[in-house]
Amino acid sequence: MVMNMVLMFKWRRVVPPVAGLLVAGCGALAGCGSTGAGSSAEAGSLSGSAQELRVVTSFYPLEFVASQIAGGRADVVDLTKPGGEPHDLELTPSDVARVADADLVVYLSGFQAATDDAVRQEASDRALDVAGYVRLNRKGVAEEGGNAPAVDLHFWLDPTRLSAITGPIAERMSRLDPEDAATFRANAEQLRAELAALDTEYRTGLASCSNRDIVTSHQAFGYLAQRYGLTQVGIAGLSPDQEPDPATLARVTDFVRRNHVRTIYYETLVSPAIAQTVAAETHARTAILDPIEGITKASAGRDYLAVMRANLVALQEGQPCP
Repeated sequence: MVMNMVLMFKWRRVVPPVAGLLVAGCGALAGCGSTGAGSSAEAGSLSGSAQELRVVTSFYPLEFVASQIAGGRADVVDLTKPGGEPHDLELTPSDVARVADADLVVYLSGFQAATDDAVRQEASDRALDVAGYVRLNRKGVAEEGGNAPAVDLHFWLDPTRLSAITGPIAERMSRLDPEDAATFRANAEQLRAELAALDTEYRTGLASCSNRDIVTSHQAFGYLAQRYGLTQVGIAGLSPDQEPDPATLARVTDFVRRNHVRTIYYETLVSPAIAQTVAAETHARTAILDPIEGITKASAGRDYLAVMRANLVALQEGQPCP
């Protein structure tokens, strides 16, 4: 039954049409705010000048942290447009120019090949790779099709790991703009307090779940599961592009039945078809668990903290956790 049904569906990303318009519009506007000024290596410190600190981030969680720390005292631009799938980011010439003009580029190496290339070619002396500040699980996650284990980079779904990058970002901004250093450091401290409170909410809210197995369409929740004592079973791999084969679907379906899993989770940027297939086969329900790779109108909140809290509610209802 599962083998027949999987042929009915194609694992496709759901990208709102507006995303394409935003990309096209960005090219037409010749850089979307890029000033064309020299790099910080040429300009030195921004102290005493009217120049605004230019920060470029590669995808939403990094943009969230940088914006919270900047507090309006820097121009923070995200390379991944709203509604775009960050795993598949392709940079336009104006995007590359924005990287070249930035005073600081905040990115995660290995997550987006296009960003890695742009940083290497245009901003190697002005980039901050957050991979050096978080505890990544380097042993890797097994992928389907016999591929070598891949490193899970979705660290931001553990608030304590996201908190680890606030200090380095604040310090780099402070060196570039000493006049606003006190503001940057105070904002970073405030964000760390908010992330610590979020962590407490998760630990308390998931302490008494009757089922600790979470079945997700995209294997992006390993750090969240590890932090809060859950076990993740992914239908697809670390990339949402990866389409599960019939054997994988059969294995996951059997796991759901044997472990009395009540809820199959899917995300906003990926079609729910495969999750719905497993749910229909096992009489489970479906619910959204957002990996927070971007914020759109379909997101359950306006920022990282709000969507993480919506995820907590989804888990409490789906596991369930009285």
